[in-house]
Amino acid sequence: MLKKERWIVKAGSNMICSGGPMLIRAWMQQVAVLRKRHGIEVVWVTSGAIATAVDFMTGHSGFRSPAGKKGRSLSEKQALSAIGQPLVLELYSLGLQSQGMRSAQVLLTYEDLADKTRKANFQNTIEQLLSWKIMPVLNENDAVATQEIRFGDNDTLSARVARSVRADRLIILTDVEGLFDADPRVNSDARLVTELSGVTAKLIGKVEANSGAHSGGTARGTGGMVSKLMAAKIASDSGILTHLVKGDATNVLLQIAEEVAIGTTIRRKIR
Repeated sequence: MLKKERWIVKAGSNMICSGGPMLIRAWMQQVAVLRKRHGIEVVWVTSGAIATAVDFMTGHSGFRSPAGKKGRSLSEKQALSAIGQPLVLELYSLGLQSQGMRSAQVLLTYEDLADKTRKANFQNTIEQLLSWKIMPVLNENDAVATQEIRFGDNDTLSARVARSVRADRLIILTDVEGLFDADPRVNSDARLVTELSGVTAKLIGKVEANSGAHSGGTARGTGGMVSKLMAAKIASDSGILTHLVKGDATNVLLQIAEEVAIGTTIRRKIR
């Protein structure tokens, strides 16, 4: 009998918006194979609600679109999140239904994992959904979250969820191949860092000093490579293996399951 593994997979706004329904469908096909062939349970963390809503609302009477999501007011971001979240969830639902699977939506705020009782309720919900072979699709509840009390980005959310549900791996799907030792867009000699034994403050500082040189973040989302490394540190320190990989690579999730060397792997800290 297969040893059941549990993965947290996080997809960023840029991947959702650039890849669209076809990429999400491809991911969901892989999720079905992971479950059936490898015995792997997947909890999905998705971004993209606000960016999807902006695309959806463009041209709508009364809607104005300033340059970049970061220029919007809190109330605008919250309203856009409320519009975009069901649109994003529908893409996952359709992709899973084509594979004979189902999804469930779980929206979290920072307090949900900070409060002991609410955290336990969240954990119980996830366990029940997975026992029914339903894939939870998580996002921060931006429609009610405030700037002062929030996860900040879904990289952090995915790492804290991974820790809360005792995941074996955290896979962060991004628009770059992984972590490079220099900016590959300006340095042709830049090399992919295929493996790290852990994430240190020194490494995070170095990447941060490069002004986002390795970043997969764009105006569509809040997370860049620094936030991904910080998430990887949370996961690694909690005994969770982390992969930073290009989300549109062919069968990216299946390659990880088959132990193919892809992207950057951050080893778990032995406790």
